[in-house]
Amino acid sequence: MLPYVLKIKRNIGMYQFFYYNERVKKEIDTLSPGIYASFARIRGLMIEHGPDIGLPHTRPFGEGLFEIRAHGPEGIGRIFYCTISAGRIILLHSFIKKTQQTPDKELKKAGKRLREVKNAWR
Repeated sequence: MLPYVLKIKRNIGMYQFFYYNERVKKEIDTLSPGIYASFARIRGLMIEHGPDIGLPHTRPFGEGLFEIRAHGPEGIGRIFYCTISAGRIILLHSFIKKTQQTPDKELKKAGKRLREVKNAWR
C-alpha cells in the first residue's frame, strides 16, 4: 500500500510540507501549544533555509532520515521527516520524547515509513 500524503494548507517559499498520512497530521496538530509553536518556528526556518538547518533545530539520522527537535515548556517533541524531491518535505512520524535516547520503536517506525515513501516516489 502506498503512503497517503497530504499537502499542508499553506505553501510558502520553495519548500512544501506533506504528511505521511492523516494520523501524522493529527498527531502534529495536537502537540501541546509550546511544542507546536517550536515546531512551527522550525518549519518556518526550513522553508526559508532548506530542510537540513542543523542543530539545535534538526538532526540527520542517515539514509535520508532527519528529525525536527521541538522544545516547549511541556516537554520535548520529535518529528521525523525526509525529503523526496526538490522542495518536498515529508513528515513521517512524531512522538513526545520521555528518555534521553530516541527509542528504537520510534526510529524503526520512521525508518519503515521512509522506505515506503522512497519506494512510492521512484
